[in-house]
Amino acid sequence: MNKTALSPIIAGTMNWGIWDKNLTPQEMENMIQVCLENKITTFDHADIYGSYTTEADFGKALASGKIPREKMQLISKCGIQHISDQRSNKIKHYDYSKAYIIWSVENSLKNLQTDYLDVLLLHRPSPLMQADEIAAAVAKLKEEGKILDFGVSNFTASQTELLRQKTEINYNQIQFSATQYEPMLDGSFDYMQLHQIRPMSWNPLGTVFREDNGQTRRLKKLLASLVSKYHLGSDTILLSWILQHPAKVIPIAGTVNVARIQALIKAVELSLEPEDWFAIWTESMGKNVP
Repeated sequence: MNKTALSPIIAGTMNWGIWDKNLTPQEMENMIQVCLENKITTFDHADIYGSYTTEADFGKALASGKIPREKMQLISKCGIQHISDQRSNKIKHYDYSKAYIIWSVENSLKNLQTDYLDVLLLHRPSPLMQADEIAAAVAKLKEEGKILDFGVSNFTASQTELLRQKTEINYNQIQFSATQYEPMLDGSFDYMQLHQIRPMSWNPLGTVFREDNGQTRRLKKLLASLVSKYHLGSDTILLSWILQHPAKVIPIAGTVNVARIQALIKAVELSLEPEDWFAIWTESMGKNVP
């Protein structure tokens, strides 16, 4: 059972640092405050974001703003050995040894200037991961109070089950959106519901606003009519579509636009009519449901 209550929408920090928006610690502090004011209290990190720099900048923002830690939940991910000036890696790879997982979490805690992570996720599956060793690391981190909850990211059902036989798995952060809907067809969400694993969705808006193709044109045309019907933005409607799945998916929103952040939480209150929900899926597929 999940030990941590996360907000219904999570703020994704991947683009806050040097990989994209290049926010200063002061700007990050402002963004954190905006999120908290709009009921987005959970922040998603990974050690590699910003080539191992974003967590530290976020930590400086927390410290300078004197933001109470108990008002938020922090997620971080480990395991990817990224090629970066901050590391001596010659090739991108994964490391899920007990020693590395523990070291990585302790390093994230130092950078984030906090005593614990609400949730630790393994960032991507590795062919060399050993379930017993991962379970031992998780047990030690929980015993020491350095993590409260544990999960995975981008894992298939069988990869998750391999670990679940050794340690409790409560989350799986995967790609899911109106344009990337396979998890609700390939058994992923069925498995998660069976085992009470809560999905998180990265890139929840999919390619709707990033690509121009038949799929996105169909969706934009439909969304224009739904915006008029529900009096909410397209991005809010797309998040609502995700939220209505019975797997209780939590979308991760990476925007730093204040107006959009203020609008996103309205997705939680919106209940799309069933035909509108199916219309979004239909236009994405380009054909009627089977």
